[in-house]
This record gives sequence, C-alpha cells and structure tokens, in this order.
Amino acid sequence: MTELEIARSGINEIDEKMAELFEKRMNLVVQVANYKQKNGMQVFDSSREKQVIDRCVQYIKNIDLQPYYVQFIQHLMDISKNYQHKLLEGAKVAYSGIEGAFANIAAKKIFPDAVLVPYGNFEAAYEAVENGECDVAVLPIENSYAGEVGQVSDLMFMGKLYVNGVYSLKVSQNLLGVKGSKIEDIRCVISHNQALEQCAKFIQNHNWETKSFCNTARAAKEVAEMDDKTIGAIASAETAKIYGLEVLASNINENSSNTTRFAVFSKVQEEIITKEDYGTFIMMFVVKNESGSLVKVLEVIGKYGFNMRVVRSRPLKDSQWEYYFYVEAEGKLSSENSQKMLKELADKCQMLKVLGSYNLDKKLH
Repeated sequence: MTELEIARSGINEIDEKMAELFEKRMNLVVQVANYKQKNGMQVFDSSREKQVIDRCVQYIKNIDLQPYYVQFIQHLMDISKNYQHKLLEGAKVAYSGIEGAFANIAAKKIFPDAVLVPYGNFEAAYEAVENGECDVAVLPIENSYAGEVGQVSDLMFMGKLYVNGVYSLKVSQNLLGVKGSKIEDIRCVISHNQALEQCAKFIQNHNWETKSFCNTARAAKEVAEMDDKTIGAIASAETAKIYGLEVLASNINENSSNTTRFAVFSKVQEEIITKEDYGTFIMMFVVKNESGSLVKVLEVIGKYGFNMRVVRSRPLKDSQWEYYFYVEAEGKLSSENSQKMLKELADKCQMLKVLGSYNLDKKLH
C-alpha cells in the first residue's frame, strides 16, 4: 500500500467509528427532545451551546486544530437542533386568544415547530395542559406598564402546573381600522383591558370611547367583521395583516419599552438552571395569621441570601381580607442553601408552593 492508501484506510476506520458514535449521539438527542417537550423548553439554548464548545475544545491538544474542532462541534449541534425540531413537530401548545394575539406571537417564537392550539381564556388554556389535551401552555404573567395578570396569578396559585421558562416579548400596540378609514374617522376603540390601559394617554388625547374585549386579536377580528370606519382596534401589526386591517397609528403605547412576560407551564417541575449561582425560582405562600408573620417569612428569604426580584400579593378568593404572596428570587432551587430556606419557610407559612425555576428571562425577537 502507498502512503496515501494507508492514510485513507486509517480515515475509513475512524469514519466507521465516528458513524457509530454519531448514531449513539443522535439517539440521546431523542431523549433530549422528549425532555424539552415535557418541560416546555426551547430547542436552542445559547448558554448550553457555549458550555459544550468550551468543554470540547479542551480535548484538542493541538492548538492549531482547535478552531476547526469548534466549527465541527458547532455543525454537529446544528444537526442536533434540526433533528430536535423535526422530533418536536406536532407538540401541542395552548394559548389564550386567536391567531395574531400577543400570546400567539410569543408561543410561535418559543415553539416554532409546535401545533398552536387557541383557547377562549386563560383558564381553558391552563386546564388543557392539566387534562392532557396539550403539552404546555404559554400565558402572560406580567406587563411592564400594566403590571401582573391577576387571572394567571390565581391559576398559578390554585393549579397544578409548574413554570419552567419565562420569556419577554416587547409589545408594540397599534391603532387598526378597516380599509379606507382614517384616524379622524375613529370614535370608539376596542381591545383588551391591558392594551387600553397601555394606550390610555393616546386614547384620551383623541377623546375616544373604549370597549373592553377578551384579547387584542379578537378585537381586531371584530372590527374587520363590523366594517365600520368609526371603530378601531388596538392590537399588533401582525394582526392587521391577518384580518385585512390598516395600521392607522403605530407604537401608540405610552411606554416605548412596553414588554410582556410570558411563562411556559407544564406538568413537570424540573431544575433547568445551568450554573450553580444563576437563575430564578418562583414560589407562592400564605402566611400564618399571626402578628409579624410576613416579616418573619421575608427575613428567612433574606437570611439565606436570596435576592427577591418580585414580591407582590393577591387576595385569596375564598377568604375575605386574606392574601397569598408571589415571589421571584434569584438563585438555584436545588442548592443545599435553598433547601434549608424552603424547610424553614414551610414551618413559618400556612401554605408554601414552589412553582419552578428557570434561567433569567429570555428575550423574544
């Protein structure tokens, strides 16, 4: 054999071994895809990819070969992602509203390969996951201008689902009208309560009447069906395209940084934080009916060094003048320190519920 033939023979042997290892790797990718579907996780995780590349490049002793190996690993992960996308086709994601609603837009960005299933309200979408109709639900939990979404908070408190991801979507509200209408024609605007609140100043400046609707996309659809030049809807620009409306005014929300946070709800609670000291967890609790009980609970959280990013209260539906509390805190839920904190909190709370943990909010583009 020539020197070339010997080299090619060696390459063939390595290729055979690599093919076997590739098949084993892709079989594990199936397990990863199944896990992500159950836990409502996106296929792409930039922090995980960086970890893999940083770890793998250390295996290459020849420095000249390291940048080529990075390309090899990146290409391999791209293949893995493509395969996961294929495997996740058909996963069902529940959301409240219809096509064009901000929840629909968020769900589509988080799960581009899934089947999006619309429901008439938050409760129906949430229950669709509880009863197994859908794999996960994407629901809004808070708006940067209008505050918490109380109905969803109550579902989180009373329901059985966990939160395994929170995503931030920048919301741009627009005034939509039927074809041929002008802003001067509008006498009344319809939309979801939060959208009307986000655009209150713009509405007041034009002295328009308002009518509340269950969500922005349904309001847009209603305007299209009425075909009345005097009635406008406040919704996304995407909705205008879907229902054949014209955008009469763009970005009319008072706050230019208007953002809505959407949570992914699933039946399974998993720790998906990738760094020991990084992430956020959510818990809800009811304090004992004793003097200073809330202060004692907050002191416990502070004592163990957890920074509370969000703290708010909501009234209990079945107990007058009593409240439950919602807390988002920074830290790793499975750490020994947090487990000690939860054990101490359980002794000081009438009820304590952990909703789940996730990496810090991911922005949807």
